[in-house]
Amino acid sequence: MSGNVFVVSAPSGAGKTSLVRALLEADPQVKLSVSYTTRPPRPGEVDGVHYHFVSVERFLEMLNRGDFLESAQVYGNYYGTSQRWIEEQLAAGTDILLEIDWQGAQQIRRLMPQAVSIFILPPSLEALRARLNGRGQDPEEVIERRLAAAREDMSHVGEFDYVIINDDFATASLDLQAVVRAKRLRVEAQLVRHAALLKDLLG
Repeated sequence: MSGNVFVVSAPSGAGKTSLVRALLEADPQVKLSVSYTTRPPRPGEVDGVHYHFVSVERFLEMLNRGDFLESAQVYGNYYGTSQRWIEEQLAAGTDILLEIDWQGAQQIRRLMPQAVSIFILPPSLEALRARLNGRGQDPEEVIERRLAAAREDMSHVGEFDYVIINDDFATASLDLQAVVRAKRLRVEAQLVRHAALLKDLLG
């Protein structure tokens, strides 16, 4: 498999989704893995684009069949990544980005040690609260639950390869792009992507 796997995780409200969207716009060589979830769509979310929205019954059927590369239960909802789709994309040489939580990231690292894991942090808990309130999507009790869970999420930051603090969005966006470019420039990746050129140059 010649494609790269990038795993991006963060506590809710840290700006992960916006940073991932900026990366995908800046780098068309990266393709986002669309997860399956049992949570209901939020306003503006499109099935098959943001998530594959499925019932709990269908999710558990897929889980029992072994369809998921990784899966987790977060805030009472199930999330999972299609194993077949990931394998097909990597075999074609496509770089894949998984926007998943730390539990899923642990599973991916066990199955794919070569995967690059990146954790996005907010500049402070106060900033995180302000961002969650600014969404205007969740009631206060949900926001408090997400803030409590954020501390648990952030306690796993040491498990990741890279940490990006999303204080200034433009800087954080460039940092994320830099991680992707650096991975592609590693010798083992270049030997695969430019095999003919390197064979000619090196004899």
